[in-house]
Amino acid sequence: MPLARTIMLQGTASHAGKTLLVAGLARILAQDGYSVAPFKSQNMSLNSFADAGGGEMGRAQVVQAEAAGIEPRVDMNPVLLKPTSDTGSQVVVHGQPVGTMTAQTYHDFKMGLLEAVSESLERLRREFQVVIIEGAGSPSEINFRGRDIANMTVAEIADAPVLITGDIERGGVFASLVGTMELLQDEERQRVAGLIINKFRGDRSILEPGLDFLEARCNLPVLGVVPYIRDLRIEEEDSVALSDRQALWPSDVREAIAANGKTVKVRAARLPRLSNFTDFDSLAACPGFDFRFAEHAAGLADADLIVIPGTKSTISDLRFLWSSGMAAEIIRKARSGTPVIGLCGGYQMLGTKILDPQGIDSSAGSIKALGLLDVETVFSPEKETRQARGEVVAATPLLGEGAIVAGYEIHMGRSHLGPGASQLLQTAGGADGAASSDGLVLGSYLHGFFDSDDVLSGLLSYFGCPVELPLLDRRAIKEHEYDRLARELRAALDMEKIYEIIGLG
Repeated sequence: MPLARTIMLQGTASHAGKTLLVAGLARILAQDGYSVAPFKSQNMSLNSFADAGGGEMGRAQVVQAEAAGIEPRVDMNPVLLKPTSDTGSQVVVHGQPVGTMTAQTYHDFKMGLLEAVSESLERLRREFQVVIIEGAGSPSEINFRGRDIANMTVAEIADAPVLITGDIERGGVFASLVGTMELLQDEERQRVAGLIINKFRGDRSILEPGLDFLEARCNLPVLGVVPYIRDLRIEEEDSVALSDRQALWPSDVREAIAANGKTVKVRAARLPRLSNFTDFDSLAACPGFDFRFAEHAAGLADADLIVIPGTKSTISDLRFLWSSGMAAEIIRKARSGTPVIGLCGGYQMLGTKILDPQGIDSSAGSIKALGLLDVETVFSPEKETRQARGEVVAATPLLGEGAIVAGYEIHMGRSHLGPGASQLLQTAGGADGAASSDGLVLGSYLHGFFDSDDVLSGLLSYFGCPVELPLLDRRAIKEHEYDRLARELRAALDMEKIYEIIGLG
């Protein structure tokens, strides 16, 4: 089989909409009968996923793989950076952590990762007909010139034509597109095959003089003006578009919950290094729950249920909880009977103590945790990453015994239960999580905990709304939204020209 055709989407800046454009193009190609895979050589995100082999990768490429109708795998994102501070990140290569580095250390180290990038790209190109590559940030960052493993260097390795997109919603789109082209080197400029304007609201005819100017100034075609797509229920790189949340559920369920008259106030601590924010999409979308992030202790005061999310820096964020007064408020609320659920790093914080003798998470050595679960966590160099499915075995009024939870683990450290805690879940891989003696404080390592309809219906029942939720076909909802995205892009882009650029005729 010949190597796959390639095309690359780069942006004038971060958040230009590259991720969704790649997902939409992947969907179009899949609909048209091509086997297609996404690829992003280097991703920086705390929103990660464990593939079927237990390798860690960015969730953006998971979304793109879903849109293409294929299983996600780490070759689609061979290098993942997970920020641990303002100047440092954990570096994950081919799904496994290789160390935590400062920005300068990584700047000197990263060119050695080109081999890993090339290997992953070649594996995909040997299996699929088309690989759609997403860049990172901007290709015109002159301070990274000569140290690029995410944009034009990758385009050269893949021999990929490049499309550059600009975000008109932020303003200055013409200047950013022209400026990007001006700052590219001659050989890089020759690789660019077209321009795209993204997130447009309004009458396209008003843009025509600007589009004519762009084409003349850059000597490139404008391949489309993509509208701002409202209420698109597809995960984005750093947020999730779920404005029309209640529409996910059948009308009879919404009416039954509304008739009950009870809204459960769920408040999640907004940690500085919060990771895997998509853990709360289903909870926020389910009728009957009022979900909000709390920025300070006062934001937790009205909570019926408190959630402590996962974090890339457990000890640092636990210190934040103590110093901000949020820890004291969580403890006060829990002792007065307010349920508390912690996920991943949040689960570790609920214990009595966190030990880090090798300085894996920080130099603290150890730190007092919240003391709401009889659990002690010890950090070690090994990282646990795997998909898991479990059954609730603890006696807890929050969840029905036998409730099913499916998700994935990504964490450093192992938690050991004391006599005052009971095992929460039994999975194929063993035990997971813990419950307090009264069953009102729960902790689990499973990301995706709230995606279980058993969990949501159990919580609603505990708070006085015994509505049996139907099995929500989240996959069908995603498929509908990927098709909707593809329709929007087919209408907005010159797909005939893009096919020609790819070399598919």
